Amino acid sequence: MKFFIDTANLAEIRESNDMGILDGVTTNPSLMAKEGITGTNNILNHYVQICNIVDGPVSAEVIATDYEGMIREGEALAELHPNIVVKIPMITEGIKAIKYFSQKGIPTNCTLIFSAGQALLAAKAGATFISPFLGRLDDVSTDGLSLIQQIRTIYDNYDFGTEILAASVRHPMHIIHCASIGADVMTGPLSAIKALAKHPLTDIGLQQFLADHAKGNQ
Repeated sequence: MKFFIDTANLAEIRESNDMGILDGVTTNPSLMAKEGITGTNNILNHYVQICNIVDGPVSAEVIATDYEGMIREGEALAELHPNIVVKIPMITEGIKAIKYFSQKGIPTNCTLIFSAGQALLAAKAGATFISPFLGRLDDVSTDGLSLIQQIRTIYDNYDFGTEILAASVRHPMHIIHCASIGADVMTGPLSAIKALAKHPLTDIGLQQFLADHAKGNQ
């Protein structure tokens, strides 16, 4: 399973990269705004900074919702760095744009996936990744994990190469469940990734080992 971090915070990206487990980064306009990054040039420069930290896919989202606008913005994003993945919303014009980029060899991430039908369309168009929003489905009392499992079955049935990127991951058990049902990638906050390393018995065991060592080496 690949681990992406969902943030625009450079310090968090560096920290997760230094852990040796980071495979890529996802961002969106909301995350950029959270870090106070505004203005086209500043946003584009920030994508380049992220790419210079991480040796892996970096999803950069288009703002346009019309076909021509998505093509124009996507091509500009793709020119920034070889690691850029153009993030396209799941709308009809977005499907057309994904097909265009697929034919051009430009990787894409189809975002805002909330149904198996949407995932099927994106795969048919040649999306590199699709992002079902696990946490947001949970927020409206819908089982996001069941959706990911359904998409996994469909993709395996027809040998689609599109990777399932479980997005809107909120906590470590989301990650474990996604890994169990075969999501190719997860993207979430650094806190959820770091929480995987935590277990009270590990802490107790380490304290005991250190205490025993101290007693024997006084």
